[in-house]
Amino acid sequence: MKQDTPTPASSATQLIGVVSYQGDFQRHIAMLSGLGVATREVRSSEDLVGVHGVVLPGGESTTIGMLMERFGVAEALKKRAGEGMPVFGTCAGVILLAEEILNSTQPRLGLLPVSVERNAYGRQTESFEAQLNSPIFGSAALEGVFIRAPRIRKWSSEVDVLAHFEQDPILIRYGSILGATFHPELTQDTRIHRYFLDMVKIAHESQRG
Repeated sequence: MKQDTPTPASSATQLIGVVSYQGDFQRHIAMLSGLGVATREVRSSEDLVGVHGVVLPGGESTTIGMLMERFGVAEALKKRAGEGMPVFGTCAGVILLAEEILNSTQPRLGLLPVSVERNAYGRQTESFEAQLNSPIFGSAALEGVFIRAPRIRKWSSEVDVLAHFEQDPILIRYGSILGATFHPELTQDTRIHRYFLDMVKIAHESQRG
């Protein structure tokens, strides 16, 4: 098992796994480490042992999904999520979490009752940034970085929409699953990651009971 990144002694005892085959996983690790949280790169089912939450980063969703299946991470992650472990997906991570991916049969976890469309805003050259408002994060706008981002086309009534861009849900929560169609890890704003860490803390304390 890989060595975990250290966390300050004063920090809460959380260990966050970050799926680390491809994509911007290092940016998530850097942000979490900056918040004083220990992280572990996840590339096998064994790497999920002992983690309290998992981040699914942006990247190429088909590649990440195939590698997750090949190395047993997909089934192990579905099992842990079913037991209440929080999972946070960004961009490609939302695609992997979705029950339905329009016009695609690629691997997915099916943990979020949503239908997503890949690359719905256009190609890499059409990436953009936007100011996003969400009541749960106060009056200061969130910075949204959209890179070949998916769109959530349909979603269950049980899904909580935490933020919109125009008419589209771009930050959602379904129980212990959090999804952002954009890249909060590419900004200096840590509020969404801290929200996820609060989810992890509550879930961990509940399981210790």
